[in-house]
Amino acid sequence: MKTLLLKFSGPLQSWGTSSHFETRQTDRYPSKSAVIGMIAASLGYRRHEDEKIQELNDLNFGVRIDQAGENLRDYHIARKYKNNGAIDRTYVTDRYYLEDAIFIVAIGHEDEQFVEKIERGLKEPYFQPFMGRRSLPLPVDFFIESRKKDVVESLQQLPWKAAKWYKRTNSNQLTAYVDSDLVTSETIQMRQDRVKSFSQKNRLFGFRGEAQIKIDVENRFSDEHNAFDALGG
Repeated sequence: MKTLLLKFSGPLQSWGTSSHFETRQTDRYPSKSAVIGMIAASLGYRRHEDEKIQELNDLNFGVRIDQAGENLRDYHIARKYKNNGAIDRTYVTDRYYLEDAIFIVAIGHEDEQFVEKIERGLKEPYFQPFMGRRSLPLPVDFFIESRKKDVVESLQQLPWKAAKWYKRTNSNQLTAYVDSDLVTSETIQMRQDRVKSFSQKNRLFGFRGEAQIKIDVENRFSDEHNAFDALGG
């Protein structure tokens, strides 16, 4: 078993799995289908190569929420023009993002050569990968490391990657979501992020079982003295 650990961070991210038309929502953490899309782009797969892309569903997947982001609504106006240059109609769109979020994504597989191929692709991508929107490229330090351990163990052992200010005001127990077959859990939710096709003509996604787990991490900032606490407010 080999697992890759990736960090998704930056001013904005967007991870929609159920957006339609003029409203583009974001989930609270990355979807497996989005990560598969990144990998497929990095490997140079085209959208119509369904068989190649569907093989990536077999990757073990988990995501740890190291720093929960805040929702941001971005208001857009777009216009459609007629052939003669006159305005046909005006679209009002709402696009939602996560601000200042940090996620740790773990992807693994028993076939270590398969994982090494993905690692090479991510480090030298054929197409530019991005965090949900083309305007949101991956940060330069997105690749953390590879480990010869499974996804759950890798997420449990990696130190907390949140900012210092966030650690001071939050507990040292993090929430993670992993493929339901990787853990024993009575609580499983179904998420529509199993890729069937990325084709522009007929995008299709199935459902995947997802389990929530809690991970305790060290937080040496939780008891740090703050001189301004005495001022109250």
